[in-house]
Amino acid sequence: MADADRHTAGAFDIRNVIGGLLGLYGVVLLVTGLVSDEAPDRTGDINANIWTGLGLLVAAAAFLVWSRLRPTVVDEKAVAEERESREAPPSGH
Repeated sequence: MADADRHTAGAFDIRNVIGGLLGLYGVVLLVTGLVSDEAPDRTGDINANIWTGLGLLVAAAAFLVWSRLRPTVVDEKAVAEERESREAPPSGH
């Protein structure tokens, strides 16, 4: 198969979407944990927002690294054939 018929899913790879959302939530929780004074009072002197934010950032990094190291390859020829088979008029009429 020629390389011209193949490309990666890129931004449409679900791992990028999940990694981006986890990273966004992780940043929000990390910032909240850094600026909030009340959180350790309710969690037994542990700032749960900071630790959860850091955990989400690590998970986001794992998803993004995974999608970079093992990208989802899309076969353009197969996609074009599938598209043509859907658009072809039904035979027998």
